[in-house]
Amino acid sequence: MSSTLFIVAVGAAAGGFVQGLSGFAFGLVAMSVWAWTLPPPLAAVLAVFGSLTGQLIAATAAGRRPVDLPRLWPLLAGGLAGVPLGMWLLPRIDAPLFKAGLGMLLVVWCPAMLMARRLPRVRGGRAADGLVGLAGGALGALGGLTGTLPTLWCQLRGMDRQAQRALIQNFNLIMLAVAAAGYAARGAVTAPMLPLLGVAAVSMLLPSLIGARLYHRLDEAQFRRLVLGLLTLSGLALLAGGLPSLLARWH
Repeated sequence: MSSTLFIVAVGAAAGGFVQGLSGFAFGLVAMSVWAWTLPPPLAAVLAVFGSLTGQLIAATAAGRRPVDLPRLWPLLAGGLAGVPLGMWLLPRIDAPLFKAGLGMLLVVWCPAMLMARRLPRVRGGRAADGLVGLAGGALGALGGLTGTLPTLWCQLRGMDRQAQRALIQNFNLIMLAVAAAGYAARGAVTAPMLPLLGVAAVSMLLPSLIGARLYHRLDEAQFRRLVLGLLTLSGLALLAGGLPSLLARWH
């Protein structure tokens, strides 16, 4: 039990710091630690709970950010449809294939964007925003990964860091709250998990606050490199979690 508590604490602290700094990625960072030893149902609940807690801490530390409703509502509409989709997929999805596929997308696309002198600009309407929100909501239900694809989408749309952080923060807060409620309604949160949730919340508090403070020292170029670098590392972690199982099937 002590080793489990330690693993939960380390994953929560690392995820909390990165989320406080970048505004997303708690689930990806923490799951890269937890996925090796924790059962998938426990890791998924911890990821959703920790991501939601981190968003609340970051929002409190940074103050309330203005909501750009015309940009936010298509993402939310899609996300609210995506959460039940993710809940339905959770027991049915091929987890190694899912991790490897998403990891490959991030590992190929994000370094290409980092190396580009000028990022490509995508002109997407509300329907495209809604589809990205749908994917974000589904990924949130699958493991607290609500912000991954919406963050990449914001980079492609050329949004400045303040607007991007505010948009992702509000989207994540609502989607993670809905996902957490869905987990609770399905009985996925059990009594033995409660001490681990408490350890995760305590362990991520200070790192989240430190990350949120450091965010204000970043300029636009530094924030872009940070976000794309984190997405690339997250993709590598997902590949590391999915590829071994896929390769084992071929032998």
